[in-house]
Amino acid sequence: MPRARPLVVTALPLAALTAALTFLLRGDARGVPFLTAYAACWALFAAGVVALRGVPARAVVPLVLAGAVALTATGLTAAPRTSTDSYRYAWDGRVQAAGVSPYDHPPADPALVRLRDEWLFPDPAACAHGRDLAPLADGGCTRINRPAVHTIYPPVAEGWFLLVHALGPTGARHQALQAGAAVLSLAVTGLLVAVLRRRGDPRQAALWAWCPAVPVEAVNSAHVDVLAVLFSVAALAVVARRRITGGILLGLAIAAKLLPAVALPGALSGARRPRTFLAVLVPAMTVVGMVYLPYVLLSDGSVLGYLGGYAQEEGYDDAGAGGRYALLRLVLPDAWAPPAVLVVMTAVSLAVWWRGDPERPWHGALLTTGTAFLLLTPGYSWYALLLVALAALDGRGEWLAVALAGAVSYLAGPVIGVAWVTVAYGTAALTVGAGWWARRRRHPACGSPHGRPRPVAPSDTRC
Repeated sequence: MPRARPLVVTALPLAALTAALTFLLRGDARGVPFLTAYAACWALFAAGVVALRGVPARAVVPLVLAGAVALTATGLTAAPRTSTDSYRYAWDGRVQAAGVSPYDHPPADPALVRLRDEWLFPDPAACAHGRDLAPLADGGCTRINRPAVHTIYPPVAEGWFLLVHALGPTGARHQALQAGAAVLSLAVTGLLVAVLRRRGDPRQAALWAWCPAVPVEAVNSAHVDVLAVLFSVAALAVVARRRITGGILLGLAIAAKLLPAVALPGALSGARRPRTFLAVLVPAMTVVGMVYLPYVLLSDGSVLGYLGGYAQEEGYDDAGAGGRYALLRLVLPDAWAPPAVLVVMTAVSLAVWWRGDPERPWHGALLTTGTAFLLLTPGYSWYALLLVALAALDGRGEWLAVALAGAVSYLAGPVIGVAWVTVAYGTAALTVGAGWWARRRRHPACGSPHGRPRPVAPSDTRC
C-alpha cells in the first residue's frame, strides 16, 4: 500500500481536474466566472504536477500519458467555448476544397455565397437569438469572426484546414477540427516524453500533457497553434544533431503560425560559425518561401491577408489598445514601447545565439519566447501554447504563469479593465524571476558569481 500511495495522491487531483474541465467546457460560464473556474483547474493541475514527483520512475510515463488522454478528451465534450477561430478554419478549408484561394475573398463576399451552409451562416431566425454571431451586410449573420476581412493564416495552417476538411466526415462541423487538434496535442505529449526520457526527466512532460490550456485552447477551440507547437518541438529536439532537418521543421512551424519565429535564436544557440548558422537559417527560410509560393501564384490578392490590420487592431503599432506592452508602459511613454521591444528582443536574441547551449536549444527558445510575451503582453491566451511546450522541454514551470496571465488578459481584461492585464503579467514576471533566483540558490553550479554559465551535463535540467 505505501508504494501505491504516490499514485493515488497524484491520480486524485488529476481525476478532479478531468471532471472540472468537463463541467467547465460543458457549462455556460463566460468572462470572469469562467476565469475563476479555470483558475481552479490550474490549481488542480499544479497539485498533480507536484504529486507526480513522488511517483516511482517506472510509473511516470504511463501516468503522464493516461492523464494526457483523459484531459484531451474533455476538450471534445462541447463546442468551442473560448474562441470562434475554428469556424474560420472550417470555412478556409471549404473554400480551398472548392478550388478558391482563401486569401482572395473574405467570408462575407457574395461571390462565395454558394459555399455557405446553415452551420456557419445561420438563417435569419437564428441570427436574432444566437450568441457570438457576426452580422453581414445583407442582413444575415455568420459564426465566423471578422467576416469582412481576408484570412490571416499562413500556408501550412491553410493546408491543415484543407486536410481536415477532406478527411472529416460530412456534417462533422467543429468536431473534425477538434479531433484533429486532439491528435496533434497527444503527438506533442508523445514527442515530449520521448525527448525527455533521453535528455531529462519525463515528469516534465506533464507541464504540457496536464496543463488546462491544452484541452481548452488546443483541443476545444482547436487553435492551429498546436500544429506549430508540434513542428517547433520536433525542430528543437533534432536541431543539435541534424541542423538542416531542424531548420526545415522550424520553417514549417513558422509557416503554420508566425509566432515560432521568436524561437529561431534558440535553434541557433551556439552556432557561431557561418556554416553552422546557415545550416539552420537557410532551410527554415527556404521552407517558408516554398510553402507560400503556390498560394502567391494562385491568389489574386496579398497572401498576408489581414495581418497588418490585425496588428493595428490589437494595438501593436502604437501601444494604444487592449493592454499591449502593459509592463513597458509602466516605465516608458507609450510611443517608446514598440522600439523598446525591438531593442530588448534584439539583445536577448543575440545573447541566446552567441552564448546559448547548443545541446539544449529549447532553453534559449524559452527565453526569447517568454521575453516576447512579457514585453508584448498579448491578449489571446492560446498564443501561449508554444510557451507551455517550451517550459515542459526545459523543466521551468514558472513560465506557465505567463500562460495564465494571457488567460486573465483574454477572459477578464475586456470586463474588469486593462489594469488587470498589467497585474497579471506583472505577477507572471515576478514568478519567473523568483523561479530563476530559487534555482540559482539551490544549484550554484548553474552560474558563477559573475553570471557566466558553467558547463553542466546535457541531461542536467536544473540550470
